[in-house]
Amino acid sequence: MAVSTVAILTAGGLAPCLSSAVGGLIERYTAVAPDVRIIAYRNGYAGLLLGDWVEATDKVRAAASRLHAFGGSPIGNSRVKLTNVADCVARGLVAPGQDPLNVAAEQLSRDNVDVLHTIGGDDTNGAAAELAAYLARNGYDLTVVGLPKTIDNDVIPIRQSLGAWTAAEQGAIYARNVIAEHTSNPRMLTVHEVMGRNCGWLTAATAHAHHEWVKSAPFAEWMENAAARWDVHGVFVPERPFDIAAEASRLRAVMNEHGSVNLFVSEGAGVAEIVAALEATREAVPRDPFGHVQLDKINPGQWFGGRFAEALGAEKVLVQKSGYFSRSAPANGADLALIKSCVERAVDAALTGESGVVGQDEDRGDELRVIEFERIRGGKTFDVDTPWFAQLLREIGQA
Repeated sequence: MAVSTVAILTAGGLAPCLSSAVGGLIERYTAVAPDVRIIAYRNGYAGLLLGDWVEATDKVRAAASRLHAFGGSPIGNSRVKLTNVADCVARGLVAPGQDPLNVAAEQLSRDNVDVLHTIGGDDTNGAAAELAAYLARNGYDLTVVGLPKTIDNDVIPIRQSLGAWTAAEQGAIYARNVIAEHTSNPRMLTVHEVMGRNCGWLTAATAHAHHEWVKSAPFAEWMENAAARWDVHGVFVPERPFDIAAEASRLRAVMNEHGSVNLFVSEGAGVAEIVAALEATREAVPRDPFGHVQLDKINPGQWFGGRFAEALGAEKVLVQKSGYFSRSAPANGADLALIKSCVERAVDAALTGESGVVGQDEDRGDELRVIEFERIRGGKTFDVDTPWFAQLLREIGQA
């Protein structure tokens, strides 16, 4: 397949892979197909609809390797759903009566784009799938190759999404400083709320990383500088129901022994328990027009803090969220290696006209391949029987 122009866009929330993935694509094309023109749409699908793009000049290509050292996205992000016509019109991305898919297709055609690389989560690649299908139905000759990023690691059927390892590592670093606050007040309850509405992988991995650090850190084991006071004492994820009274009793014993309790909580954890508690006291449960519980109104971290504070006899409660800190970091070594392998496969696919999302296919023995768009979807849950998580729960006494 003859490729003359490649376009790149990043979309959705941030993850510690976007800058590196963009840099990696520019480096790879420069190495194997230096005559290919590279452009980037600014701010994701918004830039595509508006025709707002910049070119990767020779100067940019020469400096592309520098992007591996940074978080964020060098070309900007946005959340745009191409099939939500009303929203696209309201935001001024298309005119009334226009079909955003058609607008995008026509823009790609005007820009002479042969390959579009989308870097994002299931929503981004879902939009890419819809766009690819529209292009095929309407005779546009264009290859769409996606790269999977989401710190929740919840894209089906992909084993490991780009940036998730780094987010867990950074969340654990964040936790060290937050948990140090227990030395500022006796009987401190610290609630570390981690991103993850429907999937607990990031919370579990963050807690595991922090626990492993505690086990290896050279504590003096004197007064407050003791491993037991800095450790994880409870992990709550959406996939693992819990008994509020039993957990309160267990954690009260921890508080009495160590003088502090540290909890790692998914933002979507304990919804059923929270709703049951609210209904038991006849408090209103905030729901959206579709009947879904509004997590931002419930505020799980605050709920956990408030629910357990009295039961644990806590004198002070500290609730902290690590999401924006962890998702904006530069990729770590493990993610850089995964990004590199995915980028290489993505460019190979693009140059041979193979559309899909590059990732480790769990249904094909974790083979790194171009996964068919129709098989990509969100909503993958975390397996709480995963050995490293089960071991963590045993070691902190929560099994």
